[in-house]
Amino acid sequence: MVMPIVALALFAVFAALGFGWRSWEQRRRTGSTGFHGITGRPGSIEWFAGAGFIVSMGVAVFAPILQLLGVVSPLAFLHAPWIQIAGAVIAVIGIATTVYAQLDMGDSWRIGVDKNETTTLVRTGVFGWVRNPIFTAMMTFGLGFALLTPNPVALAGFVLLILTIETQVRVVEEPYLLTAHGDAYRDYLAGVGRFVPGVGRLAHRG
Repeated sequence: MVMPIVALALFAVFAALGFGWRSWEQRRRTGSTGFHGITGRPGSIEWFAGAGFIVSMGVAVFAPILQLLGVVSPLAFLHAPWIQIAGAVIAVIGIATTVYAQLDMGDSWRIGVDKNETTTLVRTGVFGWVRNPIFTAMMTFGLGFALLTPNPVALAGFVLLILTIETQVRVVEEPYLLTAHGDAYRDYLAGVGRFVPGVGRLAHRG
């Protein structure tokens, strides 16, 4: 029963720092919280990306609660002390790197896309290694969180998180940034990996 409680505590820290504190800091620095909501009309793939991310967060919270209540149980092949300890370590790393990458993005940090707004294209710091370090860090946290309470609900939430982040980046953010920054973003696409250094580089022609 200890690990579900640890998972909920870590999720609270992740939400407080990655969303609460960061949006407060953004408002203090720029006058805007950085939240732009869900892009696209309801039912569209753009809308699915934003709504799916919110649902994945909700599923993540319910997974340890359901395990505490005895409604679901961990999968046997993932239920071992060393796996849960590794999950806690990975989740902490995910929280730390999420906050670090958010700060590295500076005033350009946003949640969602406003197509009428053009922020500075950040290519320095961790953004010189991967194009989407915040999402990489969030997926790292999601993996660790799922390993803490590796029941079917937690794993489903993690899979949904991966799918919605991939969709958000490929369908919403990359086309927007290509339109907003043109050749500068084309060079960035060609030289820097999407989530992992060197992986997911795209050469645009024409």
